Amino acid sequence: MTVDGNVFIRKFEEYCPQWLAEDGDPVGLHIGTLNKPIQRVMMTLDVRPEVVKEAIDKKIDLLIAKHPPIFRPVKRLNTDVPQEKMYADLLKHDIAVYAAHTNMDIIEDGLNDWFCELLGVKVENYLVKTHERHYKKLAVYIPVEQAEELRKALAQAGAGQQGNYDSTSFTTIGQGRFRPNDSAHPAIGEAGQLEKVQEAKVEVIFPEHLEQKILRAMYAVHPYEEVAYDLFKIDEPTKTWGLGRIGELSEEMPLDTFVAKVKEAFQLDGLRVVRPTEKEVMVKRVAICGGSGEKFYPHALSQKADVYITGDIYYHTAQDMQSAGLAAIDPGHYIESLCKEKFIEKFESWKKEEDWSIDFFVSETDTNPFQFN
Repeated sequence: MTVDGNVFIRKFEEYCPQWLAEDGDPVGLHIGTLNKPIQRVMMTLDVRPEVVKEAIDKKIDLLIAKHPPIFRPVKRLNTDVPQEKMYADLLKHDIAVYAAHTNMDIIEDGLNDWFCELLGVKVENYLVKTHERHYKKLAVYIPVEQAEELRKALAQAGAGQQGNYDSTSFTTIGQGRFRPNDSAHPAIGEAGQLEKVQEAKVEVIFPEHLEQKILRAMYAVHPYEEVAYDLFKIDEPTKTWGLGRIGELSEEMPLDTFVAKVKEAFQLDGLRVVRPTEKEVMVKRVAICGGSGEKFYPHALSQKADVYITGDIYYHTAQDMQSAGLAAIDPGHYIESLCKEKFIEKFESWKKEEDWSIDFFVSETDTNPFQFN
């Protein structure tokens, strides 16, 4: 079946939610509309004029990018400038553009985890914490006969997931009392008459970002005109997320051997290496952060990394790393293109799950501006 653009993006955001992006990161829909059927979707690292031409040639409906095409405000739209003309081309050909940036780095089973998988690094933790989420607790009162239907609906909406368990809840039985007034349309009882009903109090917990989804599920199955429920916040953080990853190799190896491993894994013609001046480096413990993560190198130091892999290392920052005794590898920003193939794999699995009729494409355009001669 054809798929509405909003339906596809809702599925995407279940996996890669916008709220996990760093503050100020312009993720989400950048160009066009999702209020349309989509048949052809292409995944790209960057949105450049050459990528737009490829999308037009392939009759793409939706372009999903790692790097937001409008990262800073556009002050003019001069179609004599190629980078600005591409916005007009996208609109002319009804190609929507959606960006997932730092949220793609932060999610579990996301880009930084895929880097570690490629390098044989067993992940222990993130490099720097960025987000935390709390649980909330819902207690809702419902006639005993409808309690099971409510429990199922809440579980399907995501309530009751605790560790390796799902559908957890607690139910107590009591007596509810109410008197409908003349304007009421009660499911049970009559206007002006005091009513007593045997009710179940169903209690569930859920991650706080699911609150509206949980409440919609509750209202959808509850028979009462006025639903009686309590909602509590649980103060202790239940889950945290972060940028970058830290972990260990199965075997220690010299820095030069590990550098060769990085080049081979990412199919690089060259990279930059920062070597501490006072010691020979053996690599066992590895920190990595895709993109431009040089500012996080103190976190790599504090977590006892032997080497830190990140892109776009600034000259003076490299000197500071060197002085601190931290080896670093700068493989460039373009290693993030790994996201293209990995997300297409995800899309294809969703296609089977949802019985979608969508064609997915990996952008074949090389947007890396650097070459080694």
